Amino acid sequence: MPATVSHSLPAAAPAFVLPPQAASAGYWLSVWRRLRRDRLAMACAAILLLLVLAAVFAPWVAPADPFKTSMLKRLLPVGSAGNWLGTDELGRDLLSRLIYGGRLSLTMGIVPVALAFVIGTAIGVTAGFLGGKVNMAVMRTLDVFYAFPSVLLAVAISGAMGPGMSNSLVALTIVFIPQIARVAESVTTQVARLDYIDSARMSGAGALAIIRLQVLGNVLGPVFVYATGLISVCMILASGLSFLGLGVRPPEAEWGLMLNTLRSAIFNNPLVAALPGAMIFITSICFNLLADGIRSAMDLRR
Repeated sequence: MPATVSHSLPAAAPAFVLPPQAASAGYWLSVWRRLRRDRLAMACAAILLLLVLAAVFAPWVAPADPFKTSMLKRLLPVGSAGNWLGTDELGRDLLSRLIYGGRLSLTMGIVPVALAFVIGTAIGVTAGFLGGKVNMAVMRTLDVFYAFPSVLLAVAISGAMGPGMSNSLVALTIVFIPQIARVAESVTTQVARLDYIDSARMSGAGALAIIRLQVLGNVLGPVFVYATGLISVCMILASGLSFLGLGVRPPEAEWGLMLNTLRSAIFNNPLVAALPGAMIFITSICFNLLADGIRSAMDLRR
């Protein structure tokens, strides 16, 4: 089973708050220039791009049918003729299943975080900008979710809703909304105290106009960086749900599910059994390092 993900509160605030000109094209151009100089981040971005392209074009890239079984080819080792990465317990080509598995694994990692980014940012920005009792009520309600570790909360929601990819997406989205909302609220609270926000209020601008024109441009960047780092956690949680039988169901190819079905081969053919876990590890590390690179590029004080 994938490594257990410890539950921890997100930081009270990101390490930086964007300057008022952060929404300008010049700022983002400078961020891109700084990011391009980070070779590690760019290497991770290239690896992730290759994984995404392989998943999108899986029908043309995969060398064999990922669902075609052959009991005569069970658990072939890596490097076998016609099966470069061997075969699984049912004789299915493992390279093809890893390529197709990237479709579901990347979807399960990116979609919940994207949904939580939209919902959590809306909640956090509203609470942070309005402040007072509204902020207190919203954030204390979200704090209830922190009584449960992320893994336990995801398993509990998925178990209550039943196995399946759609239910897992809903469960993972619910897990990450409070974390993103907390960061969005923290950044918004800092931005709302700046002088140019007070000037906008004094000019007679409404709350929605100030949020849309003055706040969002400075909040979305730090929240996006934080959410990018959550994709790796989401992938591991999704793989764990599939490993436990609460996520994607057979015969679909998904890295966590493949890791579960190959458990019986770990003593006979350990390299083949470890390949799905290696894909989860590599993809998670790349998302984490890319998020760190974007965070460093956006911090102009460095």
